[in-house]
Order: sequence, then C-alpha cells, then structure tokens
Amino acid sequence: MKQEQLAERLRNRSSVGVYKDKLKSHLEQRFSCVFEGMVGKGSPAPLQQIYTELYIIEGGASEVNQEHEVKHIEAAFKKPTAEETTIACEDIFKRPALKQRPITVELTEQPITREQKKRKKLMRAEQTRRQVRSSLREKPIRTVLTKGVAGIGKTVLTQKFSLDWAEGRANQDVQLLFPFTFRELNVLKDRSFSLVELLHHFFSQTKGLYRFGKLQVIFIFDGLDECRLPLDFSRTRVLTEPTESASVEELLVNLIRGSLLPSARLWITTRPAAANQIPAECISMVTEVRGFSDPQKEQYFRKRFRDVEQATAVISHIKTSSILYIMCHIPVFCWILSTVLLHLMETSKREFPCTLTQMYIHFLVVQAKVKNIKYHEGTGADMHWTPETREMVRSLGKLAFEQLQKGNLIFYESDLSECGLDAAEIARYSGVFTQVFREEPGLYQDKVYCFIHLSVQEFLAALHVHETFFSSGENLLSQPYSSESPDPEAFYRSAVDRALRCPIGHLDLFLRFLLGLSLPTNQNLLGLLTHTESNPRTIQETVTYIKQKLNEGLPSERSLNLFHCLNELNDRSLVEGIQQYVKEGRLCWISSPTQWSAVAFFLLSSDSNLLEFDLRKYQRSETALLGLLLVVKASTKAILCGCNLSHNSCGHLASVISSSSLTCLDLSNNDIEDSGVELLCSGLKNASCRLETLRLSGCLVSERGGTSLASALTTPSHLKELNLSYNHPGPSAELLTALLDDPLCRLETLRFP
Repeated sequence: MKQEQLAERLRNRSSVGVYKDKLKSHLEQRFSCVFEGMVGKGSPAPLQQIYTELYIIEGGASEVNQEHEVKHIEAAFKKPTAEETTIACEDIFKRPALKQRPITVELTEQPITREQKKRKKLMRAEQTRRQVRSSLREKPIRTVLTKGVAGIGKTVLTQKFSLDWAEGRANQDVQLLFPFTFRELNVLKDRSFSLVELLHHFFSQTKGLYRFGKLQVIFIFDGLDECRLPLDFSRTRVLTEPTESASVEELLVNLIRGSLLPSARLWITTRPAAANQIPAECISMVTEVRGFSDPQKEQYFRKRFRDVEQATAVISHIKTSSILYIMCHIPVFCWILSTVLLHLMETSKREFPCTLTQMYIHFLVVQAKVKNIKYHEGTGADMHWTPETREMVRSLGKLAFEQLQKGNLIFYESDLSECGLDAAEIARYSGVFTQVFREEPGLYQDKVYCFIHLSVQEFLAALHVHETFFSSGENLLSQPYSSESPDPEAFYRSAVDRALRCPIGHLDLFLRFLLGLSLPTNQNLLGLLTHTESNPRTIQETVTYIKQKLNEGLPSERSLNLFHCLNELNDRSLVEGIQQYVKEGRLCWISSPTQWSAVAFFLLSSDSNLLEFDLRKYQRSETALLGLLLVVKASTKAILCGCNLSHNSCGHLASVISSSSLTCLDLSNNDIEDSGVELLCSGLKNASCRLETLRLSGCLVSERGGTSLASALTTPSHLKELNLSYNHPGPSAELLTALLDDPLCRLETLRFP
C-alpha cells in the first residue's frame, strides 16, 4: 500500500511539473515584452531590459483614502525614508526582519519601591512580548495588499514578478502562478464556474489538472479599483470545494477569505481609494508602491535617453522644476515627459516645459503630429490640427469632463457613444490618442477604455471646459450650467470656488490646468483653443482673487494647491517674498496665514531635508504651526517644544499623526493640558498612526490625561517611548506602568515624575 501511495505521489509530482513548464512558457511569452503607453500597439520593449526597480515599502492601513492622488505623489516626494522598510519585488511574500530595542523605565522623582524587582519583571514581560511578536511575524503570509496611485507601476510590478518566476529567476518554490486582472474578471460577472474551471478557462495550459489543494500556488489579482463585482464578504456563502460551481464574485470572496485553497497565496493590487473593499482580517500584510525614488528617476531617464548628453540635459531640466520632479515619482509620467522632451530635442527646440500645463500641451501636440505623419503622410512641419483631429480632441475632452464629474476612470463603448466617439475610429488612431486614451482588450475582445493617466483625463477635461466657455459662453462649472454673457473673470473665479468646495481635492489638478490654459502663451503653444480675450488685467484679477482666498484661513491642502495655481499663472511674488524673508532671517515678522502657507509651499517645493522639522527655527506660535502643518506631515520628527501651543493645536496634530509617517513628536513645555492629550489620543488610536515617540514633559497633564493615554495604548499602537516627566498623572501612572507587562503593547520606555 505504501509503495502504491509513493508511486501515486511521484506520478502527481511529474504531471504537475509538466503543467508548470507549460504555464511558465505561456507566462514568459505573455510578459517578456511590454508596450509603454499603449497596450498592443507600437514597438514592444523587452521588460527585463527597460524595467527600473520601484520603491516599495511595508506598511500602510487598508482603510479607504479619498484624497486626490496627486496629493499622494507630492507627499511621497517629501516623505522621509529613514524609518521605512523597503521590499524587493521578488520578496513581496516575505516579512522584513523585526527590529528590536531594549526597554527602560526612567523615574525623575521618587523611584517606585523594589525597583530592581520591577525591572526584572519588565524584562521578562519584554521577552514574552517579543516572543509573541516574533511568532506573529513567523506566521506565513497568505494575502498581500499592495497600494499605489494610478500609473505608479503596480501592473508592471506584477508582470515582472510573473516573468521572473517563469524564467526561473525567483520564487522557484512556487509550483503554479496565476496572474489575473479584475478587468478580465469583470467580463465574467454574469457567468458561473468552479474554481478549477475558471483556472482552465484562463490558463488552458493547466487543463487536466484538477487538484490544487496541496500545491504551492500564487494568485495575482491586479487592479482592485477596477473591479465591478460586489465582493460582499458579509453575505456571500462559504465555498470549500474547488470543483463547486459558483459566480466569479463568490469564488473571489472565498479565495480571499481562505475558505477556498487556504494554502494558496494571494497578491492584490489597488489604488488607495479602493483598498477598503477587502476586510482587514483577510490581509496578512499591506505594502505600498511609491514609484521611483530620486536615484531610480535618473536610472529611468538614462535608459530612455541612451545619449549621455541628452540624458544629463533632461535630468538637469527636471530638477529645476519642482512639480515636474515631484510628478516623476510616477513611471507613466516619466514616459509622458520623455516623449515630450525627446520630440523637442529632435526638433531642435530647447525651451523645455516648466509647468504641468505646458508639459501636457506639448504632449498633446506631439501626439497630433505623430498621427498626422502616420495616417495622413504629413511631415513634422505640417499643421497638426486637422479638422477631424480637432473634433476628436473635443469629443475626448467632453468624455473626460463628464466622466470626471461622475468619478469614472474606466469607460465602455456606451460611454464613448454618448460623447460622439466611435470605438473603431479611436482604434484607428492607435499611434496617438490611444496613447492618451488606451483600449484594454479583455476576454472575447470586449474592451474597456481609459486615459493613460488620471492627470491626462483632467487636462483634457480642463481643455473642454475652457473651450466650451470661450466658444459658446456656456459655463460647465456652474450648477445648473449657465450660458450668460461670457465674463472671463467670473468664469475663473467660479472655477476656483468650485475646486475649493471639493473637500478632498478631486478638482485641484483640473483647476491648475484650467488656469494654465488662460495664458495666451500657452494658447499659442497649443494652437487649438479658441483664442480668449483674456488680457493681463483678467489674469491679474484671477491672481488677486486667489490671494484673497489664501487670506481666508483655508485648510493647508487647499492653500498649497492655490500656490500651485499661482505658479501656473506665472505669479511667484508671494513665494519670492518668502524666500527673501528666509534669506534675511526675518521669519519672525511673518504674521498672516497666507505668508505661512507660502513658507510651507516654499519648503515643500525646495530641496530642503525635512526629516526633522523644528518649529523654533521659524516662529514659536500656534499660527505658525497651523500654517506649516503640511511640513510637519512630511517630516519624520517634529520638535514643537516650548512654542506657546495650547490644546487647540492638538486636534490638528491628531489628524497629522493619523495620516503621515511622523514617528517622533515633541510637545514638551506647552500648556496643552488634559483636553489636548485627549485630542492627541484620537490620533494615536488610528490604525495608520506610526508615532513611536511622544514627549509631553511639562504639559500640565493630570490623571485624566494619563488615563486617556493608557486607554489609547491598549489599542494596537506603534508607540515605544512616552515621556510624562514634570506632570501629575496621579493613579493613571499605574495604568501606564501596567502596559509594560502587556505582551501586545509596544511601549518600551516610560518616563514619570
């Protein structure tokens, strides 16, 4: 009997090897080449040759994040890396090594009796705690959720992982690897399969293999944000048999739950806003793709521009424009920028774009010229805006704006038809507008459509709104749409107001483009717009209106975007004034919220190292802190001690620590009192809080504040050091000391009066 079982196992192993080889061959052929910018069109490039490593970190909560993605990009540009744990593509299912630190209890007054005994007890508790944490980390990773903004490289990352496995470069302990996209699965939402049938349907190389339970299998599901399946984890029935027929939604839910193939590993990628579709208890580890780090940007452009002088010139230019350099964290943006700069170099034009609007205008012009050459036998010197090209751009702009209003990034043929677009015509312009507007083949050649990046959609939407107003007088930004006599100044004011009313900044980049298009120089560069009657007075009125808004005490994020808008309008007076203050050391003279917002914009746009932010270098005031909150948010360590802060600051700081990588906050010698501590605790309780050190020495904290801290630290927290010296926590000191005995609490250093 044993011999028969052994023979059966050997036969199974041999057959799995055959399927594995067939699957590897298929994936190698499928992923060996990629099409930059356009799927299935143009000249493919070998993935292993052009791939540039991406910056991937461990961490990040899986709850919904509705902030505009450009904010993620700009934050990532200044986000410090000293405390972050990086992960290589091939190690996505491996936990980074656990860092350990010793525990200490320091008593500034009246040591606790039997101190040596307590210290031994604390050391035993720490040993137990580390054993528990170590055992938790040793638990195999089953499901990894990887977040990243659109165009950051998530899809190419999964393709690189798959190709490395197929070519035998990495993860060879894996027997079968099945990469899916949610776009493919959307097509099957009304059909039923068993899990085995679904695998055979997509990967015919495995037909004949029906048992997967004991195999080392990885499933990749790319693009959760594009999923059109409900994924109801609360009411979906439980499935345990891979041969049981069910809807695709039910199969996915049970795979992610672990009911189906519990030994399989899953990798799910998503944009941040869709991350909460997967329950936290179903996720073993969260990672985030940050795109390119600064060295990786240079590496990318040196691969794109083989000529050393050209590459050096490109890198040098990008570094002179902070917004272009920031956006180059996104690989697809690097591709767009490369396309523009390469064209300018080939046409001997050395005036490189310095604003986002200029860059996207150049990109659209390049695409139009390519289309003219490819389909109409024109030359680069011919007029690029033919009547049909103009109509195509107008239709794409209408689609971009209407879908932006609805929050849609993926479109179907019905959406195209409503805007007067024909899918066949779009496919015909594959060399141009399908690089701007990309079609993605699914099963049965069903197609979904999307712009190459959200920012391209926002640019075309702004182009449509601008052209509509100045050609017909219709203001698409008013509710309901108005067609009163055109008043450019009122039009731009309404655009600013509309963007400011959007609390999460979804129209911020749209507004930058719209205002950039108001400049006659940009209109001449594009050569497509109906020329407006905007004159220097109109532009100056818009600038004045934006500066008035900056004086109204707007939230930091809104203020920062208005400074970007001023930059698009070529007005840098406020920032240049602040630079002079900084140069002359006169920051203590600053008093208005607008000036502090300008300081924040200057710091975030400069090459300043923001790992440590010290408010004392600027001004010891609450007004200064509120104006520089975005700088605090971009730092690792914030020193705010002795800065005349009250409990009013703590609500804002709670928001900062719950949504940033801040690891150290020093609030010592500020009268924040118990009410301020309670506000801070709301941030400490947030799952996204990464704070490890909190110093509250001499902050008038009493028993109420100490109790709040003890309660906050009973929830999962990263806090390792808490300083409450020169306060009066009373009996709450015992509650805090008891946390050192809790194996699941990370507190290691506690300082008491």
